[in-house]
Amino acid sequence: MNNYAHYDLPEPEKLFEAIGASKGVAIGKVYLFHRDKIEVEEGELSDAQIEAELIRLETAIERSEKELNKIATVTEQKVGVTYSQIFTAQIMMLHDEVMMNVVRNRIIQERKHASVVVSEEIGKYQQILLASKDASFRERVDDIQDLKERIIRNLQSGHLVSRIAEGSIVVASMLTPADVILFSRQNILGCATDGGGLTSHAALICQSLDVPMVVGLHQLADHVQTGQSIIVDGYTGTVVLNPTPETVATFERKQKRTTVSQTTIEKLAVAETKTKCGKRIHVYSNIDFKEEIPGVAKYGSEGVGLYRSENLYLSTGKQPSEAEQYDYYLQLAESVAPKPLTVRLFDIGGDKLLLSSYKETNPNLGWRGARILIDVPEILENQVRAILRANIHGNIKMMIPMIASVEEIQMIQKSVAKVKAELKKQKEIVNDEIELGTMIEVPSAVAMIEEITKMVDFVSIGTNDLIQYTLAVDRNNDIVQNLYNKFHPAIVRMVGSVIRTAKKNKCDVSMCGEMASDKLAIPLLLGLGLESFSIVSASVPTFKKIVSATTLDDAKELAKICLALPTAAEIEQELKRFKV
Repeated sequence: MNNYAHYDLPEPEKLFEAIGASKGVAIGKVYLFHRDKIEVEEGELSDAQIEAELIRLETAIERSEKELNKIATVTEQKVGVTYSQIFTAQIMMLHDEVMMNVVRNRIIQERKHASVVVSEEIGKYQQILLASKDASFRERVDDIQDLKERIIRNLQSGHLVSRIAEGSIVVASMLTPADVILFSRQNILGCATDGGGLTSHAALICQSLDVPMVVGLHQLADHVQTGQSIIVDGYTGTVVLNPTPETVATFERKQKRTTVSQTTIEKLAVAETKTKCGKRIHVYSNIDFKEEIPGVAKYGSEGVGLYRSENLYLSTGKQPSEAEQYDYYLQLAESVAPKPLTVRLFDIGGDKLLLSSYKETNPNLGWRGARILIDVPEILENQVRAILRANIHGNIKMMIPMIASVEEIQMIQKSVAKVKAELKKQKEIVNDEIELGTMIEVPSAVAMIEEITKMVDFVSIGTNDLIQYTLAVDRNNDIVQNLYNKFHPAIVRMVGSVIRTAKKNKCDVSMCGEMASDKLAIPLLLGLGLESFSIVSASVPTFKKIVSATTLDDAKELAKICLALPTAAEIEQELKRFKV
């Protein structure tokens, strides 16, 4: 017989690492949020049941609209009208007569339950988004999932989970924007999700609420239970389950340090961006959606250096009309005026939503960007017309995506001139002086930079694509991910060449790729002569801090050394040695 007493040993500490989507440190107890599994109703409807099913659908739509209106109101109170429009957009989908007529007709003709048809029809739209390699498209799937589940839950008279334990840290497989807003009424301390991304609406709302969030944890929800101790570090993307007292103490100290640094961030937000030696540097924001506009002012950005307009396709899954574009661009321009708004013309195709059902073998080397704009002139002309009409404050710029030749620029310039002439003929008041620039993101554009910088008002270096096309490495392919290196000597030398040539020809030059916000790369880029950067808004304070600690003489010496080095490893080592 065993005489030893049995004791419940504490659960071992477990560490999970993923992506920090909203900065901050949260220490507390888990609330494990399980979404109710939505079951669709199988079986064929009788003639007598069809009419009742149509009435049930209308009731579910009405109830869903009431819920969304309530959530929109709470959202506006907590984080402003911009974010409440996420839910206004969902309400608009409920009133989309084309989609709803398809649903009604299928119920009648196929005798299927409304839950089945709603799931299938909204599911088709989700599949279009999921098929994209562009993260910002995939991350909108959760918004659509929320609407689908809401309608089906209301068809079945289900109940919405909206109240949780006060001051919890929510762990879930995924969170919708509505979940975050509703849970915020119980003062949640943090969020950790298996899915999600940096630009998901849930992440953007957490940023506005100053709620730390870590996303992309894969199977964390399978390892936790409600009530367990947990730490969420939105700075590093770290989650600690069952932390030891020593670990808790470490993160409590970090909480205090970051509270101090938050004050520094607020000071940096209102300060001009200058190097240690007094050189003025300009920093702008990259955005995908108007919901990100509040971050432009909050973090001290000087305007929008890149608005990816192709995200407008998300609202309908098809080409937005000129009127829809005009309204959207006008809202954006007015929100940031008098600061600039640089609208990149539709960069569709490739890993974005395709306009046709034709499947290309290699879409990234196929029909995309400027090629589509030239081949389908009505897309380009509708967009240019909307931009010119919306430019009432004179703060909008236009930028051409994926340029590979001088001829492409000439053709698009000709189309812009044509639209301007038509608007004048129609007595529309437009600003003729709108600046036109181009992305530099393929090697042929780098080779032709002398000619290009004499043709346009500005260029912006898109390092994400430039790296993959120069190094022949698909940036979404895990197998060759280690070869995708921003510090490859070819990339550093190309960037240097573009900056030098643009400045020589008095053409404004900036960088909007991820390299622009890399802590190691910033001093190097300053040394190469770059004076204008466009990055994610939340990265602006850190960017300003690095710039303010760097002198141009030191940065130029660093750039000189790096331009002569033959390997990425040596360049990275040199950058790590550089002290700011």
